[in-house]
Amino acid sequence: MGTMAADSALLLSLVEEYVSGLQDSKAKDTATGVRDGLFTVLQLVEALGLSLTSSQPHTRARGVQLLSEVLHECHGNLTEGEVEVLLAFYENRLKDHYVITPPVLQGLRALTKCTALPPGSAVSMLRSLFQDVHVQSLMLSERACVYNMLINLMESREAELKGLGADFVFGFVQSMDGERDPRNLLLAFQVANNIIHRGYDLGKFAEELFEVTSCYFPIDFSPPPNDPHGITKEELIQTLRDVLTGTPKFAEFLLPLIIEKLDSDVLSAKLDSLQTLTACVSRYEHKDLAEFLEGLWASLRREVFQTSSEKIEAAGLAALTAITSCLSRSVLTSDSEDSLCTFLELVLKDCKHHLCEPDLKLVWPSAKLLQAACSASNRASHIITAAVMPSLLEQYNSRTECSHRRTLLEVVQRFIQSVKGSQSREKEESVFVAFRPSLCSMVFSALTESNSSLQITATSVLTSLAQQTGLLLDSDVELAVDHLTRLLLMEEEERVSLAVVECAGALAELHPAAFITKLIPRLKKEMFSDPMDQDNNRVSSEQKSHHAVRQRCLSALAAVSTQPSVVQESTPVLMEVLSSAHAGSVAFSIEEVVLACRSLQRVAEQVKDTEETGRCFHDIIIPRLLSLALQAALQGDTSSGHLSPLLQESVLSAMVSVISTSCSRLQPMLAEQTALKVVSLFLSGDVSFLPDNSFPSNIQLLKHEGDSWSQSQMVCLLMGCVCSLPRSVEVPQMDQLLSELEEMSCSCSHQLSYTSAAKCFAGLVNKRPQGDDLDSLIQRTMKRVCNELDSASSSVCIQAFTLMIWVAKALLLRYHPLSTALTDKLFSLLDDADLGPMAADGFSLLMSDSADILSRGCHADVRIMYRQRFFSENSAKLVQGFNAAPQEKKPNYLKALSNIVNNLPKQVQITELPALLSLMLEALSCPDQDVQLSTLSCLEPVLADPPPALIRQLEALVNRLLNLTSSPAMNVRITSLRCIHAVSSFPEHEVLPFRARVLRALARPLDDNKRLVRRGAVQARGEWFLLGSPGGR
Repeated sequence: MGTMAADSALLLSLVEEYVSGLQDSKAKDTATGVRDGLFTVLQLVEALGLSLTSSQPHTRARGVQLLSEVLHECHGNLTEGEVEVLLAFYENRLKDHYVITPPVLQGLRALTKCTALPPGSAVSMLRSLFQDVHVQSLMLSERACVYNMLINLMESREAELKGLGADFVFGFVQSMDGERDPRNLLLAFQVANNIIHRGYDLGKFAEELFEVTSCYFPIDFSPPPNDPHGITKEELIQTLRDVLTGTPKFAEFLLPLIIEKLDSDVLSAKLDSLQTLTACVSRYEHKDLAEFLEGLWASLRREVFQTSSEKIEAAGLAALTAITSCLSRSVLTSDSEDSLCTFLELVLKDCKHHLCEPDLKLVWPSAKLLQAACSASNRASHIITAAVMPSLLEQYNSRTECSHRRTLLEVVQRFIQSVKGSQSREKEESVFVAFRPSLCSMVFSALTESNSSLQITATSVLTSLAQQTGLLLDSDVELAVDHLTRLLLMEEEERVSLAVVECAGALAELHPAAFITKLIPRLKKEMFSDPMDQDNNRVSSEQKSHHAVRQRCLSALAAVSTQPSVVQESTPVLMEVLSSAHAGSVAFSIEEVVLACRSLQRVAEQVKDTEETGRCFHDIIIPRLLSLALQAALQGDTSSGHLSPLLQESVLSAMVSVISTSCSRLQPMLAEQTALKVVSLFLSGDVSFLPDNSFPSNIQLLKHEGDSWSQSQMVCLLMGCVCSLPRSVEVPQMDQLLSELEEMSCSCSHQLSYTSAAKCFAGLVNKRPQGDDLDSLIQRTMKRVCNELDSASSSVCIQAFTLMIWVAKALLLRYHPLSTALTDKLFSLLDDADLGPMAADGFSLLMSDSADILSRGCHADVRIMYRQRFFSENSAKLVQGFNAAPQEKKPNYLKALSNIVNNLPKQVQITELPALLSLMLEALSCPDQDVQLSTLSCLEPVLADPPPALIRQLEALVNRLLNLTSSPAMNVRITSLRCIHAVSSFPEHEVLPFRARVLRALARPLDDNKRLVRRGAVQARGEWFLLGSPGGR
């Protein structure tokens, strides 16, 4: 009894302090007491008795507010009986003085969240609310309270609310009518959305609901700066659009409204109206649109014909497509009007004649409208093409001007592409089948024209025809191949040849047989023919022309090789180029041999990944490449005359790319077999898998002897193979292979050989599983490298440095803990008199992407954000080293910093540069032009939004930038002028003191002998000249 009395006293004390003492914190204490079971909600009501029956409205309001705040915290614990009592109390209080209404609404909102809400109470609550409260006379938060009550009840008591019938809709309309606050509008639109999409009965109030929501259309709202509520115009537009387009019952009201709003001069209103039209007709039937079609078409036609905005045009065309699609869904009966035909007659009447006008001025807007309708459905495309195509074809044949013919060709192509989108099935016969002969005739005649633009457009139309079923017969494809072949061999303009190659690639994917039998043999014949020898002048021009033909042929061979059947025929031709160049039987230039390798690489990249193509590369191409390279290497050691082009570094690098790309895409079984064969060749001299096997038996490719550079450089081909295999493929004899590679990289004197060996070693280390074996290997290699680098008499310190930098990169990419020791060694070398500049350049290699190894394409272990991690861990070391270094070594640190920062993502640069600003400004004074250029490139994005630290250093920045405008390097002059230009947008009071100095300094680059420099100087000087002027910035 004593405890109960104490609790009762506590409750009375809390009520007294809250109501009379105005201590708001007591509401939380009271709620805690209810939650802890010290007293119940009904006991709280009893304790509030005197407050709730007080003659003072504010006292009564304070009592109700305490009860409502407690309910807000404790509504989950209420019983059905308690809710019933509270509901009756609150409904009664709605009739009380207006100052009591806000806390009553808060309490009712808390009760709408109760799971124990008795049946029928939702209806009772809403009847009282709609009858006794004029919502729009309430304050913003109370109106929000009403909308939230409705949302809560619609979620939990939907069936009861629907039982109210149209009365619920009418009550909501009255509550919302006149709402102005965007926060509350979002809530009100959500309620309206629920009414429409959840099947509430609108009854006779459909128009009222439309009127009360559509008065906000189109939304014109700009959120205030730093708006804490985060409400956007787009959010309001979308929620209102969901309401207005949610039901066909609004069609008779919405469509006239859209037609009216499209007359607006405000672009955003037009755009919103067109997008809303597109959204609503997707839910409408043809009968909903019937009486508004003429008005809608007139508005859409005007927008597309007259607008200067691409967005408005695109939205208008999308709306036309949506309307046509809606009408296409109508089910025709014998006595109903075909609304699609009626509408398309309107479209054709206004657009078709523009396609035939002599000047073709309005051909594009008309064509776009017709194409938009055409793309809506198969039936629409049949109607429009039947009406339009004959006149377009006739126009083409009757016109003589190339520009007109090209325009008509482009229009036809757009029609073909628009129809492709309306086909319901991929293999469905095209609507253009009836016009097939005329279309083919038009395209082939355009291909024979001398006008390059017409030829290019014709190749695009030919591609579009090929992509639709039944538009090209086999005979047409063969004729197309003949035309493409002729253009490849005869047409010298680069734009045309690129278009022809692209078209050939698209057609070969669909019709490979014609390219196998006609194109490939013809290209082969042309490539292997020699230019005629007449006189010396003729020889030079013929060779130049023949070289261009060979380039186009090689590009075309790669482009058409997407299907395995074509690859089987094209790759032997490309391989024959390499073997003929090696043998000297046909005079191929180094550049042509490199192009042949690039074509092989492109084939490996794009061909469909099947076992058949994998076998082609595994069984034929990779062994043949290795065989040719080995023959060249062996001849190179003994030959005193002709050297094979396959010994050239550029050719070997291109061959590496072929092997790397093909090995990276091999299936696991073939990849393992390739690795076994290639490693056996390089470690044991096993040549049994190579074609033309006439090699000596004692080949030792990794044992360099004397000047046998031609054999040792073949290690780059080993690198291309083993470093590109998936990580799941185990490389055989790994320990011996790594040992041989380490030895070659540390002792060979030929640059390509020792560099390739180092890269191969690094590529294998990067993929090797974590463990003691890897750690001991790295430590052994580090010890050897450091001994060589620390030895003053070492003759192979460059080789040791090369191995170190590549191993450091391999470990850094995978976050290996031992990478730190190697990068620390690299930092220490910045102070080395001989290796300092090379160490600074090494940071560029460390931070940049590698194309041939240590990339994701080669399945290397590359962790995300390794650059950012390296920078954050080492930037302080770089700054400390710079500060401690003697003056003559400082440029090395600046170059290293520039190389690191320049390879960071731009966003990271902008964040980190302020801390490194003093060093970056020093770097601008560094005599190394590469350092200057990379530093300027880092600074340029930062200048767009300068940090305070940069503005404080403005004097030093402007002086250095002006000095660089007279640099000997053109790129440095251009970039420094761009930076000077950017500085002009700094706060005016900061840059105005420099105006005269900058204008004087920029007079000199105005007379620069390079046009790009002069242009940059004019733009920068113009901005600085306007500083502080009337009408200036």
